[in-house]
Amino acid sequence: MFRLLLLLIIIVPALEIAVLILSGNVLGVWPTILLIIATGVLGAWLAKKEGLQAIRLAQLQAQQGQLPSGVLLDGICILIGGVVLLTPGFITDAIGFFLLIPKTRTYAKALLLKLFHTMIKNGNFIVVNRR
Repeated sequence: MFRLLLLLIIIVPALEIAVLILSGNVLGVWPTILLIIATGVLGAWLAKKEGLQAIRLAQLQAQQGQLPSGVLLDGICILIGGVVLLTPGFITDAIGFFLLIPKTRTYAKALLLKLFHTMIKNGNFIVVNRR
């Protein structure tokens, strides 16, 4: 897991730089800068909107005595998507929007759930129950 994370930290910025240079050559410098700013602003607005909606739904489920597990996964995806959108670049923006848009977020939630189940099964994830 650590190696994968280290690899992503090295490869993703290199790819982002290549895409930004390509975009600057094709579209021009100013349109590229405006696109980066526009996706950042749009992403911040969408993250706030989706985050507040997830909080409201979690509160509603808690008031009704339900466990808000699906909403918690939504919250994790929204948080990661919002953070990723703050980094300049088109690849990270695509990942961020994928995590923020509800229709596409369902795929990420399924992946996260599968990852958590695997981690629990392998003993890499510890669940603590408090009373």
